[in-house]
Amino acid sequence: MVERLVPDELYELFQRVVPPAPSRPQGGGRRRYGDREVLAAIIFVATTGCTWRQLPPVFGPSGPTVHRRFTEWTAARVWAKLHRVILDELGSRGDLDWSRCAIDSVNMRALKGELTGPNPVDRGKKGSKVHLITERTVLPLSIGISGANLHDGQALKPLVRGIPPIRSRRGPRRRRPAKLHADKGYDYDDLRRWLRGRGIRHRIARRGIESSTRLGRHRWTIERTMSWLASCRRLHRRYERKAEHFLAFTAIACSLICYRRLTK
Repeated sequence: MVERLVPDELYELFQRVVPPAPSRPQGGGRRRYGDREVLAAIIFVATTGCTWRQLPPVFGPSGPTVHRRFTEWTAARVWAKLHRVILDELGSRGDLDWSRCAIDSVNMRALKGELTGPNPVDRGKKGSKVHLITERTVLPLSIGISGANLHDGQALKPLVRGIPPIRSRRGPRRRRPAKLHADKGYDYDDLRRWLRGRGIRHRIARRGIESSTRLGRHRWTIERTMSWLASCRRLHRRYERKAEHFLAFTAIACSLICYRRLTK
């Protein structure tokens, strides 16, 4: 089970970003479970949607132990670093296509916690929103979360700034797409000017002028990415009270999507 959820290649990448285990100079205490077993348990929770206490004993560490390690690694920004390391590997192989990127968001219900708000498309029930930018071959480059009532246009600038500098097969690192596609939720002149100022061409649908289906030829990529995110059942509904924990599960899902491309 552990080797299936965490193959050797994925664990080698994870070892680059995980912080060293804290030392106990005074000795004593319980044996610390291996990082690979704990990582496999976290991925199991993310993909199956089970609770920490429902974690099967096959992994070794108990649910509370895995949750404590998850909290520790989240505070160290391990999941964002893992996502970036995998993107670097893809970029160095030339598997990232920067010619066209797309931006969009998806809503989900939230039971409680930070960065939640009334969902305007779900009768005002509390929810959260996942924002993401994908490159032309559907791999996620930048992610963010917000309350469900945040307008999509307000997330464009933070998401574009959040694209990390990624290695290329040749030349310097890259973090700006050549062109960005977006739907009518981003139809604002100040966003267009801001993108032009950063050297990014835009293709944003205009409200009341263009059909919603005009951009489907290029924006289908991000719809596929969202369907892949849905395979991470922990993202079907937000159970985490802390926003950074919910963002961590989103980063884990994006890392797994990118890792599957890396192993093809």
